[in-house]
Amino acid sequence: MKLSVLDQSPVLTGQNPQDAFQQTTELAKHVDQLGYHRYWVSEHHSTQSLAGSAPEVLVAHLAANTKHIRIGTGGVLLPHYSAYKVAEAFRVLETLYPGRIDLGIGRAPGGMPNVNYALNDGSFPNVEKYPDQVRELMAYLHGQDPYHLDVRATPQSETAPPVWMLGSSGTSARLAADLGASYSFAHFINGFGGTRAMDRYKNHFSPSIQQLEPKGNVSVFVVCAETEEHAEYLASSLDVSILKIEQGAKREGFPPPEEASQYPFSIFEKERVRENRQRMIVGNPEQVKERLEHLARAYNVDEIIVNTIINPFEERLRSYELLANAFKA
Repeated sequence: MKLSVLDQSPVLTGQNPQDAFQQTTELAKHVDQLGYHRYWVSEHHSTQSLAGSAPEVLVAHLAANTKHIRIGTGGVLLPHYSAYKVAEAFRVLETLYPGRIDLGIGRAPGGMPNVNYALNDGSFPNVEKYPDQVRELMAYLHGQDPYHLDVRATPQSETAPPVWMLGSSGTSARLAADLGASYSFAHFINGFGGTRAMDRYKNHFSPSIQQLEPKGNVSVFVVCAETEEHAEYLASSLDVSILKIEQGAKREGFPPPEEASQYPFSIFEKERVRENRQRMIVGNPEQVKERLEHLARAYNVDEIIVNTIINPFEERLRSYELLANAFKA
């Protein structure tokens, strides 16, 4: 089974976005050496806790600072942009780093309605056009001229970055199947119904200019430490952060576990943490390996994308290292 990484460039409490990007760079180098398969960075806007608002820029930086690992987006929020412009940006990346670039896309807003308004010159994106945008994007990436206007996405080269459609529902799965794209299910967003969505994708897949067979993976929150007790302690930061986001609190970073572990949960909040743990795998290396293998079997995929947010950063590096070693053993 292949292990990959989703990095949302989290800003830890007491740190700043520059620290987050330095950690993103260090983590990419680290997992490249550990043998991880791919490394995706996300797109979020107008938030203080996640630094990555321009993933295509980060992709260029990370590809230049790594040697073997695939680098991509998880993902570009396509309804905000021109499919042609996105295609050209990723044709540049593919030409610079042939065979190492992924183009993950989604249709989520990436922020509150005011963010959508700002991203679209004082209007709102028409998400109903998303399927047509994806068709257009895939055509441009593969040297086609979808509107017969004598327009090609340049620079042209022998390879094209694969399009991965990101989603957390059966609707997104069916759309990816109909369009013949690869599909990544965000289990870290929705811990329920993902296996049915992946089945729907595979059962309805239609071949495309990009690929002849379905290809899927699943992303999940993971906290791995030497002992289960220490992993639970580290996971308290993510427990509290997710809970605060659900309660409408302003995103202000991820607290250290010595603070988060002392949070006075109400009965209702404890239940929400329990529910949110459906989106997470927490434990020692043997436990995490077993649960990830079970998750892969349930989804019928051969790749898990690991999203680990731990404060301090050194424990985050260690988590990815312990996980890689567990799968090599």
